[in-house]
Amino acid sequence: MEATEKNYACNSCEFRRSELSDTELEIVGQPYSISVLKVGYCLSEQDGSFRADGTISLLTGPRTILVDTGGPWDRDFLVKRLKDKRLDPGDISLVVGTHGHSDHVGNLGLFPGATIVVGYDISEGDRYLPNQLAEGQPYPIDEHVSIVPTPGHTGRDVSLLVKGTTMGTVLVAGDLFERCTDDNSWRELSENPAVQEASRQEALRTSDVIIPGHGLPFRVHREEADGRSG
Repeated sequence: MEATEKNYACNSCEFRRSELSDTELEIVGQPYSISVLKVGYCLSEQDGSFRADGTISLLTGPRTILVDTGGPWDRDFLVKRLKDKRLDPGDISLVVGTHGHSDHVGNLGLFPGATIVVGYDISEGDRYLPNQLAEGQPYPIDEHVSIVPTPGHTGRDVSLLVKGTTMGTVLVAGDLFERCTDDNSWRELSENPAVQEASRQEALRTSDVIIPGHGLPFRVHREEADGRSG
C-alpha cells in the first residue's frame, strides 16, 4: 500500500508523489532489477544535531551496481546484505557514490576492484576516466542505465537512471530528494537551492519512481494542469 501522498505543481504539470511501503523495496525489471538494501533516515536530536544514514541500493543485471554504500558504521551490515543476495564485495562491478558525504560513501574501501564514481569523478583504480558530467551530460553505462548530473545538494551530485523496470523509469537519486514529503526541508542542507530545485523538477518530469537519500521510494504521478493524466 502506498503510505503517503502529496501534490506538487510545476508550470503546466502537477506532480503527485505517493510513497511506497517497506514491503515494496524490490523493483523487478528487464534487464535490471533494483533492491533497496537499506532505507536511509535523517532524524533531528534535541541538542540541535541530527542522526543520518544514506539509502543503499543494488542493481542486478548485465552489471552488478551498488548506489551509495552507507556510512562506515554500515560495513558489516552491507557485507551481510550482499551475502543475503549471494554476492561478495568483489562481485560489484560499479559503485556510484551520489555525492561525497560520509553517510553515502563510507564503505568505498570494500570495492577496490570496482569502477568507482563519486560525484563527477569516475575511476578504475588510480585511472580516472573522461566524462562530461560537469557539462551537464549523462554518462551511459549501457542502453538501460546511465549516470546523470543532479547538482544542488552539493555542486557535483549525481543520480542513477534505470529504464525498463516494471514500475517504469527509476531514479536512484541520493540527496536530490530527502524523502517523499520533504517539502522545503531539503533546502536547509542544500549548497545551492535554486540549482537543486531545477534538478528536482527535471527528475519529477522524467522518472516514474524515485529512490531518495533518506526515506522510502516513491512514485511520481504526472497530470496536466487541466486534469489529464500524463
